[in-house]
Amino acid sequence: MTICELRNVTKSYGEGATRVDAIKNVSLAIEPGEFTVFSGPSGSGKTTLLNQVGCLDRPTDGELLIEGKPTSALNAHALSQLRAHKIGFIFQSFNLVPVLTALENVELALQLAGQTSGVREQALAMFPKVSLTGLEGRRPNQLSGGQQQRVAIARALVKVPVMVIADEPTANLDSDNGEQILALMEQLNADLGTTFLISTHDPRVMAHARRRIVMKDGQIVSDEAGARQAAAPEARQSP
Repeated sequence: MTICELRNVTKSYGEGATRVDAIKNVSLAIEPGEFTVFSGPSGSGKTTLLNQVGCLDRPTDGELLIEGKPTSALNAHALSQLRAHKIGFIFQSFNLVPVLTALENVELALQLAGQTSGVREQALAMFPKVSLTGLEGRRPNQLSGGQQQRVAIARALVKVPVMVIADEPTANLDSDNGEQILALMEQLNADLGTTFLISTHDPRVMAHARRRIVMKDGQIVSDEAGARQAAAPEARQSP
């Protein structure tokens, strides 16, 4: 089943003479197990597009479907629940809660999704997967940037989402940590079948793409296979 589909989606800001179309009449389908990179200059619309895919914003025109179901009729609470259960987010600024430990930050994703049992065990199981065993009790200010991003990845994946959206995930990392984070996401994509959608200006990230979508002036100008043409991993079935 197609994970996400945009049908003729436009997102506009302002009205009349001041109206700006951040994305214009975009149609796109995302399949299970993709490792897709969105690139383009600042203002090209890639972040706006991923905000639509992640149900963080509503289209002005057109339709968004998640797992074949239209989202236009969903109210704010239903959209929040959809994000909490189906979509993981990784941000360039990590967005960890500073007063919580690394483990508590990962647990929080499950708690926000309404899970009440097995939270600690499920969160703890993520730490070996992101090579952070032994650091569960540290707060964000006791972790390096690369370690904080690994916690953010664990937080995004712990609820077993159908897709993970990463907005400039290497922007605040040095070259070595950036490469390690990319390698980790590729490995998780291969091992778990997790679908990754990544927005970036970083040529290092673009080089890891299996599918590369280039945007300009709010439209997709190129959608083609990326440089890495390894066989796509078998997609995990969503619960």
